[in-house]
Amino acid sequence: MQWRQFLRRTLHRIPPGSGHFTQDLDKFQPGNQVTLLKSGGEAFSAMLEAIASARKTVHLETYIFNSDKTGRRFADALIAKARQGVSVRLIFDSIGSLDIDPVLLTRLRNAGVRLLEYHPVAPWRPRWAWGLRDHRKILVVDSRTAFTGGVNISHDHAPRSEGGRDWHDTHVRVDGPAAYEFDRLFREVWFKETRRLFALEDVPEPRQSNSLVWVAANQEFLHRYRIRRAYMNALRAARREVCLANAYFLPDRGIRKALAAAARRGVKVLILVPGRTDAPSVWNAGRKTYDALLCGGARLFEWQGSVLHAKTAVVDGVWCAVGSYNMDHRSLLHNLEINMHALDCDLAARMKARFEEDLA
Repeated sequence: MQWRQFLRRTLHRIPPGSGHFTQDLDKFQPGNQVTLLKSGGEAFSAMLEAIASARKTVHLETYIFNSDKTGRRFADALIAKARQGVSVRLIFDSIGSLDIDPVLLTRLRNAGVRLLEYHPVAPWRPRWAWGLRDHRKILVVDSRTAFTGGVNISHDHAPRSEGGRDWHDTHVRVDGPAAYEFDRLFREVWFKETRRLFALEDVPEPRQSNSLVWVAANQEFLHRYRIRRAYMNALRAARREVCLANAYFLPDRGIRKALAAAARRGVKVLILVPGRTDAPSVWNAGRKTYDALLCGGARLFEWQGSVLHAKTAVVDGVWCAVGSYNMDHRSLLHNLEINMHALDCDLAARMKARFEEDLA
């Protein structure tokens, strides 16, 4: 009953006319505080600070864990906490982290860090599922603080002042009950691959915050379309404006039709896509869809700075999304992905302001 009362009080703070976003309302958790991290530099600093403050558990799940300067900084932080008696677990994708230094992995194991290489490269094994990858980017500390977005553990995301490539990306920090959901999803992957369970911390108390958060994950077969469905519902509900930024933008026919339908209703549809990329094949394939989108009423902008790697959305200044999900077939059909969807006017305003800065 207390949860429902808190939810009703939170909903009263959502602006009038935004009730059309309540279709998935039962999936959102109240009482979360969300902090927007506008770059890899900001994200790395906040993540390392959270790891240093850990008392019981540190769980890191990432597509890319490189052995470069940034990777070594995170490895040192994980090793330090493991030696203090904190339970530290790391999941990294075998293909995404193909170049990881075995010596670095040995250092982590020797310090007590538990490692899981997701779907190791083993073509001699039957059904080794080379195409099914873990593309998530999750850090959870003590089941109370979580991070997610597009930032990998790679020096590509570090600022140029530190010798990085300063990829243009977005990450978020989530404090509150939603962090426990990130931890639960981490635990599911760990159990599925190892068949070993481990205890989770208690659910943190709700915070006095206006942010409603839904941690959406596409998991294997039954929930493969969960994130896409959330995007579709938001696009269909849009009344004023849709702002999308996506690194590997190759939308399927349904998404393209939803964007065109929104434009026909008078919704301003703005899409930020890369002007340069690390995946030319996806970039060229995505450009084949631009004519139809432009004819449908959408406006497209190509980012001309460093590689655009963000996966964000803001709809009507209320509904927003940050995560690892790209609008391409790999995220839809093959990868483990995770998104934070929020009903939060303050967060949406900050994300919209950054989007406008990028367009300028």
